Parts: sequence; C-alpha cells; structure tokens
Amino acid sequence: MKQIHSVDKLRKAIAEWREAGDTIALVPTMGNLHKGHMSLISLAAEYAEHVIVSIFVNPTQFGPNEDYTSYPRPLEVDSRKLVRAGIDILFAPSVEEMYPRGLENSARVLVPEISEQLCGASRPGHFMGVTSVVSRLFNICRPDVAVFGSKDYQQLVILRQMVEGLHIPVKLLAGETERDANGLALSSRNEKLDDAQRATAAVIFRALEDAAIALRAGQSEFVDVEKTAIEKIAAAGLDPEYVAIRNATDLSMPQKNSPRLAILAAAHLSDVRLIDNVLVNIDE
Repeated sequence: MKQIHSVDKLRKAIAEWREAGDTIALVPTMGNLHKGHMSLISLAAEYAEHVIVSIFVNPTQFGPNEDYTSYPRPLEVDSRKLVRAGIDILFAPSVEEMYPRGLENSARVLVPEISEQLCGASRPGHFMGVTSVVSRLFNICRPDVAVFGSKDYQQLVILRQMVEGLHIPVKLLAGETERDANGLALSSRNEKLDDAQRATAAVIFRALEDAAIALRAGQSEFVDVEKTAIEKIAAAGLDPEYVAIRNATDLSMPQKNSPRLAILAAAHLSDVRLIDNVLVNIDE
C-alpha cells in the first residue's frame, strides 16, 4: 500500500492504472476506521481492480460548535488496518492540499433544498461541506465507482443528486449499515459512549424497526408513526432531534401509496449525536 499526501502524486499513480485500462474504486472516509468502513472497502474491491481509501477530516462539514478539533485522527492505526485490507493507496491530504485557496475563499458545491432538511436543519452548511469535499475527491481520483455507507442515508441521496446534476461519471455504491449485536449502528463517534450508553442508544434502531413494522402493516398516518418512535427514543433517556418518514428515492414527503420509504432519525445521548435509518418496501 502506498500512502500519498499530495494531489499531484496521487494523480500520477492513478494515471498508470488508467493507461493500463484498470478500474478504480474510491472509499472516502474521515478515518478512525471500524468494521463498517472495512465492509465498504471489501465491497469496493468487488467492483474495481484498484481501491483508494481517503482519510480526511473535512473542516467545512463541521459547525462552529461541533467536534472538529477533537475528532479522532489515529492515522497510524488506520494505516495498519488498510495494509491488512490490501488496498492500493491511502490518500491522506492536509487541509491546505484540499483547500489551497483557504477555507473561506474556496469553491463550494451545494445541492439545494435537500441539504437544508432533516440533519441539515440542525447542521447548517454540513452537507455543502460534504458535497464540496466529495466533488474534489471525485475530480482528483476520477473513480469508476465510489462506496458510501447507508447509515448516512441523507448524505447518500444528496451525493446521488450531485453526481446526476454535475454529470460526474462515477457509479455510487451503498454498503449496508454495520451494527453492534444490540442493533446500534456503528459510528466513529460511538467510542465516546460507555457500554451502558451503547445499550441505551440501541433503542433508536428498535424504534425505527417498530415503525417499519407499523408501515408494513398498513399504517399510513405517518405523523403518528413518527410521534410513537420519538416517544420511544425519549423514554429511553435520549434527546430525539427528529424521526421522519420520507420517500426513499429523494427524501421528498411521502404519499399514502408510496411504495418505498425511508425512516430516518437523529438523537443525542450525552454529547454524542446519533443517526440511523431503516428502509421499508411497502409491497413486501
């Protein structure tokens, strides 16, 4: 595995693969890798001959009171995991490399409306930061495929719209959400929770699963389903931010006959913000 920190060196390495006609997969991450990330890397390897993993804690997707400075950055530990995974390149650029004109003067990419909803309502500018950095990574790497986790479902939908709107020639793959045995979705921020808190946090997934059962049983009063899920999450001691039922394709407001739905949730436990989602095919 090569560890590369500069855009120019990465492009030179990729050029050799392109000349040989090889395919390339990109797995963008912020590091502090866990089993969920490794499953995305395994999926990437199924679809391309070469795998690039980027590790970049992107400052433009953090709000002023969020955990950018304290976000874990165990690059050496992550590097050893990636060597064992057999990837080709770890791309770990600096902030200056990704934003050479500075954070305030750099170009941004925005997918309107959807970026201000759900998680975007409480984290203004977050998704613009995500699309701005991912579009840069796509321009630098020119991957054939890029792999993202389904846990960040709103992010996945936004990136699909960005790729379509900007005519970026990349196929986006969604890896399944990896979970603890109790159902808690894996996240790099989970390490801030102790065992008891992790057990408590698992109620989010159980509440969403119960909501999915209600929808499959024919419940079409979506507000009532959302309210019940919020009450279950709050009763466990979490601070629910939202539970929302949306059309799975574009996160628009659903109709009573919508065939495929996404139930999304965000909640806080201590100083940790947790998100999760469940997809529901009503016809099944």
